Amino acid sequence: MNARFGLLMCGAAATLGLSAAADAQSRKQAPSRPQVFEALIGCRSIADSAARLACFDKAAASMEEAASKRDLLLVDRQQAREAKRGLFGLDLPNLNLFGGGADDGGDEIKSIESTVASASNVGNTWVVRLADGSVWRQTDGKILAIPPKAGHKVKVLKAALGSFMMRVNGQPAVRVKRQI
Repeated sequence: MNARFGLLMCGAAATLGLSAAADAQSRKQAPSRPQVFEALIGCRSIADSAARLACFDKAAASMEEAASKRDLLLVDRQQAREAKRGLFGLDLPNLNLFGGGADDGGDEIKSIESTVASASNVGNTWVVRLADGSVWRQTDGKILAIPPKAGHKVKVLKAALGSFMMRVNGQPAVRVKRQI
């Protein structure tokens, strides 16, 4: 009886696990599209040409109104990539506003390149402001042989466990955290 109970519990756990995995997969799918966009797409299924055109006109007007009220924001791939680059390194929740995960078309930002705008040494660590306005603070105790100076080339890379490494002027990388 104990063996049957164990098998029954294993089967129930497996069923619940599969159900939870399917539920998690459905949540990972692309977020639903705005209703005004779905209305526009829905117009394509109307067979009558005049009714389809009227539907498109109405839907286009609704989209235009929503965009003018900023209830609907439209960005192309390049604009999304620039926004991701500007947010690179900030500790923000993953809202998938600009794509993300396996279905983002390979647009995940893994590194940025810039130049030093200014740098200061604070308590044996460096605070570096890049030309794009982002500020990075060194978090490890590594010493840079050549202090960062305005105009030096910088590359910031994603590292393990959500951390970042910064290479200044071709030197060995130091661990950094984005401040602003």
